[in-house]
Amino acid sequence: MTDLGDQLDAVADRLGPLGSRSVPLAPMCTYKVGGRAALYVAASSVADLEQVTAALAGTDLPTLVVGKGSNLLVADAGFPGLVVHLDDDFSEVAVDAATGRARLGAAALLPVAARKTAAAGLTGFEWAVGVPGSVGGAVRMNAGGHGSDMAATLVRVSVFDLHLGGPVERRSADLDLAYRHSAVRVDEVVLFAELELAEGDRARSETEISEIVRWRRANQPGGQNAGSVFTNPPGDSAGRLIDEAGLKGYRIGTAEVSTKHANFIQADPDGSADDVRRVIEAVRARVRDTFGVELQCENLLIGFELPTPGAGAGPSAPAEAGAVNDGAGEQMVEPSEPPVRARRSDDQTR
Repeated sequence: MTDLGDQLDAVADRLGPLGSRSVPLAPMCTYKVGGRAALYVAASSVADLEQVTAALAGTDLPTLVVGKGSNLLVADAGFPGLVVHLDDDFSEVAVDAATGRARLGAAALLPVAARKTAAAGLTGFEWAVGVPGSVGGAVRMNAGGHGSDMAATLVRVSVFDLHLGGPVERRSADLDLAYRHSAVRVDEVVLFAELELAEGDRARSETEISEIVRWRRANQPGGQNAGSVFTNPPGDSAGRLIDEAGLKGYRIGTAEVSTKHANFIQADPDGSADDVRRVIEAVRARVRDTFGVELQCENLLIGFELPTPGAGAGPSAPAEAGAVNDGAGEQMVEPSEPPVRARRSDDQTR
């Protein structure tokens, strides 16, 4: 089967009422712009994912896994394949203070998990209160901020292969976790993550959380954005380079570089994802011409005609229609961030 339309029809027929046609993606992304999914599934169980696997059999239909959409930019033309989203049935946060373990559903919000682990008297996940994304996306991108990341406390994950089925559990040591990188493949859906945290002091952790929230409100813009757009070059800050290149407030159409934080791009209400993309490319070109530094895009760019280096599309599909598990967004560590307090090395499990 080679024709995309024929594959789409076949998969939709196999999915039956589980699948929906032409679903807007803008409300699912923090940029609040972009087009529609040709086909969409909200999965509430592993059985739903197994039905997706059966429906995709014998096709190479592009597949996009969307969490909270806080690191995702979908082109105005939309996504021509199947979008899979985990609903709130995958959002449970279970904390066992006696063992120091926390099991986080992939659809759980990171700030919720941060507050619940702190309330249980455990420390090590306070940093996540400043990352408005999902646990699944955070694992996929090894999200981090404020001096820590997922790798610092992650013990194991459960993943579901959309083409082969599942679920399968993997240890943290097998995930090749690095700066904004993991070995979780683009055709795998994270179902849950298990953390090992240290015994802490609830009041102290909640004070740290309050400080992180205060810092974020003071230093990062609200509104329609997907957090830090570019990863930090080694030994430098992407925000500093963009600022010194004179690009704060730089605008193309309905998108502009934030005047509050240069590594954020703001989209106007009812704006254009393609305008956001144009600003991204303009910023990359200016920084390259000014400093000789090639910024790598942290946001995942989906549905655009031309691939963008570092945009995150996987090898199993074209960059304009890659199967990806969206990252957590707002996860960069800028030099002025308040760090989470230092922990003993034996408090960290990789």
